[in-house]
Amino acid sequence: MGRVLVVTAVAAERDAVLRAVGADGAGDADAGAGAGRYAVLAAGAGPAAAAAATAFALAGSGPAPFDLVISAGIGGGIAPHAGIGDAVVASTLVAADLGAQTPGEGPEGFTDLGALGFGIAAYPADPGLSPAVAAALGAVHAPVLTVSTATGTAARAAELVRRHPGAAAEAMEGFGVAEAAARAGVPVLEIRTVSNAVGPRDRAAWRIGEALTALTEAFARMVPVLEDGLGAPTAERSTAP
Repeated sequence: MGRVLVVTAVAAERDAVLRAVGADGAGDADAGAGAGRYAVLAAGAGPAAAAAATAFALAGSGPAPFDLVISAGIGGGIAPHAGIGDAVVASTLVAADLGAQTPGEGPEGFTDLGALGFGIAAYPADPGLSPAVAAALGAVHAPVLTVSTATGTAARAAELVRRHPGAAAEAMEGFGVAEAAARAGVPVLEIRTVSNAVGPRDRAAWRIGEALTALTEAFARMVPVLEDGLGAPTAERSTAP
């Protein structure tokens, strides 16, 4: 099995992953350091920080390059597809609010980056590993939205659902991680465990501790799948948009 770079946003998520991968993990600020199979990085919140940290880690991996990048952490669940405590494995990592407001054009008066002709608005997760991990976890397998501003109203939640039917979770880093991974030619996954519902901001209803525990449990169950999947021929895996 090759090396895996796991990119989280904050230390609590990083530590949740490290509890699962144990002695195989390296949690150094330089994610390329250490001889473990897993390098686990707390990159900071948001797609820009995630992209920069992922690119830096991939470029600095030295003689033991990474074979897979995973964006991991907790996130918001989108009803009816995912509720608190559920795990969501991304089928697609989507830049949900990267584009332009275009009144009278596109769904909800919004045109994404791809439709504008300025780049890519979504990356597919690894086509072999993504469904295999979801099946092993009993997780929802669906698009995960990356946003720069977390949803805090019912109106914004409804808008996202209309623009991205079938999406199951919202977070802030996945697309940034995918952008950096694609440029390096490395496949990507994203996994989120749900701490709150996407909608009106209600901090009293958040279940961050439970979601972090679920993240540790999910990674512990993922390891055998990753070990099998990373042995697959390169032709069976993809970094294409």
